[in-house]
Amino acid sequence: MSDVAVAGGGLIGLATAWRAARRGLSVTVVDDSPGTGASAAAAGMLAPVTEAGYREEALLRLGLASVQRWPAFAADVEAASGTSVGLRTAGTLVVGFDEDDVRELTALHAFQTELGLAAERLTPRESRRREPSLTPRVRGGLLVAGDHSVDGRALHAALLVAAQAAGVRLVRDRVTELRVVGGRAVGLETADGGALAAGTVVLALGAHSGRLPRVPPLPVRPVKGQILRLAGATDLLEGTVRALVRGRQVYLVPYAGDRLIVGATTEDRGFDPTVTAGGVHDLLHDAIDVVPGVSELELVETLARWRPGTPDNAPLLGPGPLPGLVLATGHHRNGVLLTPVTAEVTAELLATGVLPEVAAPFTTDRFGR
Repeated sequence: MSDVAVAGGGLIGLATAWRAARRGLSVTVVDDSPGTGASAAAAGMLAPVTEAGYREEALLRLGLASVQRWPAFAADVEAASGTSVGLRTAGTLVVGFDEDDVRELTALHAFQTELGLAAERLTPRESRRREPSLTPRVRGGLLVAGDHSVDGRALHAALLVAAQAAGVRLVRDRVTELRVVGGRAVGLETADGGALAAGTVVLALGAHSGRLPRVPPLPVRPVKGQILRLAGATDLLEGTVRALVRGRQVYLVPYAGDRLIVGATTEDRGFDPTVTAGGVHDLLHDAIDVVPGVSELELVETLARWRPGTPDNAPLLGPGPLPGLVLATGHHRNGVLLTPVTAEVTAELLATGVLPEVAAPFTTDRFGR
């Protein structure tokens, strides 16, 4: 029997397991293919300011708290695993392609300024000086120096090594059901017929968290995103570029020396795994409009995955709807960004029974109210 069983071996599940093990708890992670879900597709943006949405101030505060933790978290993971996680601190440039886009940038900058966020308005010339590969047709930009990125796949690989080195046991099997006895979560059932007993269960199954048998209904739904990975982008971009192109959003995130991620669509289509011709066309068309050099790159991978969405786009953290069940899911677009703070607050809850104040606005009872 483990002190903690974590359902899900993505970034959130592994980071939580690692932090809990370092608090002295015995931890088992159950996942048949860890790192192949949303973690495999994530662009790795650490962007609380450029992701800030209207009426999402609580989520913004959580994101800012997490991005502040990222440098120390990355260093800790690298020290524990012996491998780099590809943290890039070159900042994020948001650009507009036409006058309507620039008006939207103006409104975004006003919103950021109202909230006291650090964002610098740039002219077209200043934007191109910052990122010379941008098209001359860009009409203006916003520089957010504090929004960074990390290589999501490298991070997952490093967390897997760090967690196992800390004593976390990995069971490569599919979670099929929550074990419940007397109204309390007591472990997990797996596809091979096995049963794992645990004092506490952490639900970190991402978009699948809302459909695990014997878990009371949770407001988590799959939000599909299509992602492209390209090679040959050496020196193409220094930092992340997010663009509005005639009202559509596209982002370009450099990683691993010569690689580039272009994303991402947002589609409420359930667990649809299809990479569509239209989705690839729109992403490439907009990316090439903003950075013409993208047309010369090699398209090496296309994939679709599902973000775990919630009604208010914010995560579900803390005690679950059953005794013995803890939630670490529903991170929507911000799973990579929120990994350090989620792991920290969840490990604190597991070790002490107390949920840190920073996570208090994100318990499930907010929907009941």
